[in-house]
Amino acid sequence: MSSAPSSVSEANAAPAAARHPSASNATHPRQLSTAEIELFARVGARREALADDLIFHRGEQGRSMFIVQAGQVRLQFGDSVVDKLIGPGEFFGELALFIGNHARVANAIAAQPTTLWVVSHDAFSDLLDSEPRLLARFMQRSFSYLVASEQQLIANLRRRNEDLMVTLDSLRQAQTQLTTAQRLVQTDELTGLCNRRGLYLYLEQLQQRRIHDTTLGLLLIDVDHFKQINDRCGHLVGDAVLKAIADALRDAAAACDMPCRLGGDEFAFLAQITSLDELQARADQIAGAIRALRFPAGADTLQIAVSIGGGLCPLEATWTAWYSYADTALYAVKGEGGDGINVKHMDAGGDSPAFC
Repeated sequence: MSSAPSSVSEANAAPAAARHPSASNATHPRQLSTAEIELFARVGARREALADDLIFHRGEQGRSMFIVQAGQVRLQFGDSVVDKLIGPGEFFGELALFIGNHARVANAIAAQPTTLWVVSHDAFSDLLDSEPRLLARFMQRSFSYLVASEQQLIANLRRRNEDLMVTLDSLRQAQTQLTTAQRLVQTDELTGLCNRRGLYLYLEQLQQRRIHDTTLGLLLIDVDHFKQINDRCGHLVGDAVLKAIADALRDAAAACDMPCRLGGDEFAFLAQITSLDELQARADQIAGAIRALRFPAGADTLQIAVSIGGGLCPLEATWTAWYSYADTALYAVKGEGGDGINVKHMDAGGDSPAFC
């Protein structure tokens, strides 16, 4: 690996267009604008890397973000995830700035001789004070890109990689300067319910939120034949169905409960209750309210039903285990044609799935 610090003035001696031919405006989520490049170059340390030089390795604790001035960097994620190439005017490693001491999730290797700007955590924090508006736009775009990337990953690995989902949820730890942006990231745009990130934040703070003499119950709710609703009535009606179901979950939720939309037509309902019977009553209330939904002309004959699976959650187990059990219970209902409820204790007894 080759590293050669240089003054910012040397880099700024060349015209901006020469350093970044397409830098008039950022058009790609990872493409910095001219103003952003100049800002980061002002506080960054220049670093030269030869082809095949390792910039950082997977699992390394990071404290810096990198901007490619010239050349190309390959991000190798492993685990069957496609490599990414980062080119001139693009950035990578930004989670180290948002979170601090972030474990890198990929190897970063120079694909060819490459010039980088290295922006440290302290330098970035100083920029938040001196250039808050520009930095807020940069961070919000970064979060949007990370959210989009995660949603694509969820689509490919749904229900079989919940632990990875929790790890990626480290986005919640972003700095307090983006409180508003964080709230948007944790909220499902269509229904206004919390999304997975909001749920994970709730789980992290669960000990502070617990009510004495209660236990946790989890329900997973999946809309029956939702694709047929979209195909027959259109996506606007499909969206209206999802919003109405979200309202039914809110109506059933106490102040200490967490209704959320996990994605698509799948919802979760985490409740602090006193018994399995109470969880069953919540499930009955939700299912009954959804069956009673009626829609305007054009969809006035539409009748909605859901499948619900879940049970009481042992506190010594993890969210992944709770989810796995409830998902199995849900698909038992789906296998019998849907429009039903399957709520049991989460243990190894009876015909319930083993929970340990």
